[in-house]
Parts: sequence; C-alpha cells; structure tokens
Amino acid sequence: MITGEKTTTIRKLWKNPLSQGDRLHCYWNLVSKERKKLFEAEVTGVEVVKFNRLIHDDELAREEGFQDAAELESEFRKMYPDHSSEDSLFQVIKFRKLPMDEWEGAQINEKAMITKRADILFDVGKFDKSVMCYNAALKIDPQDVYLLNRKGDNLSRLGKFPQALECYDQALELEPDNEYVWNNKAIALLNSNRPEEALKANDHALEINGENMLVLYWRGFIMEMLGRFNEALACYDKILTLNPRDPEAWNAKGNLLSQIERAEDALECYDRSLELCLGEEADASTWNRKGNALMELNRFKEAVECYNEALALEPDNEIFLSNKGVAFIELGDFDKAVGCFRKVLIMNPKNEDAHILMDECLENL
Repeated sequence: MITGEKTTTIRKLWKNPLSQGDRLHCYWNLVSKERKKLFEAEVTGVEVVKFNRLIHDDELAREEGFQDAAELESEFRKMYPDHSSEDSLFQVIKFRKLPMDEWEGAQINEKAMITKRADILFDVGKFDKSVMCYNAALKIDPQDVYLLNRKGDNLSRLGKFPQALECYDQALELEPDNEYVWNNKAIALLNSNRPEEALKANDHALEINGENMLVLYWRGFIMEMLGRFNEALACYDKILTLNPRDPEAWNAKGNLLSQIERAEDALECYDRSLELCLGEEADASTWNRKGNALMELNRFKEAVECYNEALALEPDNEIFLSNKGVAFIELGDFDKAVGCFRKVLIMNPKNEDAHILMDECLENL
C-alpha cells in the first residue's frame, strides 16, 4: 500500500458501505498512539461478495496479499470470528492512491515516512519488502544518495549483485567521494567473485579516508581472497592500532593466522577477542576457532573446554559437536567421542563424516 502497488483491500461490509468516488484515509497503527498517516486515496470501485466466494477465489486472495484463498480464510476467521458464515458479506474495495496536492487532510513528509518504514523492514531482514519501499521513496527523490545506497544494500542481501552495483554507481555519480558507497560496491564485487575489481573499489574508499576501520576490515578480507596474506594482516594490524579493543578485528586476524598455520599467534588473538566480548554476547564461532587452534597445538583437553563454551551458546551446532568428538578421539576417550557423533547423527543422519568417525571409535572400544 505504501508503494502504490497494492490497489485493493477487503473489509467486512460496514453499516455505511463505500461507493465509487469516496475518499479513503490510510493510517499505519490506526488505533495506537503511534498511528501514522500513509496517504489518501479515491475509491474506484466496490463489489460486495459473500465469505463463501472469498475463501475459494485464489486470485482475489493474492490481490489482498495472501498466497491463496486458504490462507485468506485462516486469517479472516481470526479477524472476523463473528462474521465468517458462508453468507457473511464483505466489500472488495478498489482504490487509487492520490497525489499529495489532492489530499483533503493534513499533508505529510511522504519520503521520510516511506524511508523510515524501509529502514525498519531492512533492520528486521525483510529485504524484499524494504527494497520496494526504497523504490517508492526514490520515485519521490531519485537523487537521494542514502536511498540509492540502501537499495543497493537490499539488493546485495537478496543476491542481486548486478542491480546492487547499478545503485552504487548511481550514488557515486552524485557523491564520488562517499567512502561508504565505494566500500559497499567493493563488497558487492567481492560477492560477485570479482576480487580484483573489489580491490580497486576499496582503493577509492581508502584514498578518501585511510583510517576508516570498516574499509580496512573489508580490505583485509579482499586481500585474503586474493591470497595476499601479509597485506591482509597489515590491514587488521592497522585497525588494531586505531582501536585495540575491536574484537572483530582480533577475531579476523586470528582466523588468518590459523589459515597460514600460525596457531600460537592465532590463539593469542582469539583470547584477546573473547576477553573483549566479556559482558557482551559471546561469539560461539570464536570459541570454536580457538578450540581448533588448540587442536593444532595438541592441547586437546583445552580444546574440549573451548568446544563446550561454543556449544553452551549454540547447543545444536553439529560442527562444534564433531570437533569436540575429534578432540576426544585424540585424547583416546572413544566413549565420549561416540556420544558426540551420535548427537550429530540425531540432528543430521546424512552427516557422512560423523558416520565414519563414529565407526572408527567403535572399532577402538
């Protein structure tokens, strides 16, 4: 309704039914203190139908926003418990959203209202819906860099990287010195498996602000993808020079050090990351990676303790359980190892590694 793509709504028949030409005032949260006006519209047509028809008309249900008539029936029986007999009457209202200069009531900042709604949808992960709202806001102001950038972020989350890159390019035509848009373009290029181009975009961002820690973080990741590990480490070290208390940077550095088989150094990074996370939500994956680093150093008992910490945060993570099982194998405790792999197979009977490792344990019992 906000974007103007929905032009039909269904309501139970009122005592004073609507007619063509009537005016609609549409609000968000109508009965709440937080109610917000969305728009005004003109009724273009009204059809009165029986409930029995509604619950068998898939096309009409889809116009109302449901997947099919069965879903509409389920929701309407909850909404109208006293108005859901076969002969109950409903009005199918067709409407046309009016330009603001034709409104009868108070006007609003439509762009701000739509943008706020889009941001809320984006923050809760409803990217398909938020991109519709950003499109609607861009119809009002096609040159808003914030909207173009956020639309690009939406499209990236949806895996539509070519379209996302178009948005970032449009934004950069308007603001060529926007380091955040350059960085987002670099991320989209990286996700499109174009790391060399991603690095060039990141170069632009870094030229604008060489101390932007977000830009440096992604530069490190791009360098890792290109196999340029020393340069990646230099990026993480620069972040930690700027902010020694950044747990994500310590974690990223630890992951890279593990990858290049510097387990002792990686362990120090994981310890620092976990220390900085105290009092906040601990990172299960960091505990797991610390356990892996300890495994490489043959410190198996300590590795088990780390996997226990990871599992306390994510008890159904089959990777953590499998790693714990492997640690028990190294300790020669095959009973406990079998227990880990059995739990994995309960969660995922198709886990072939767990099958093989459990068979190996059973042979040693």
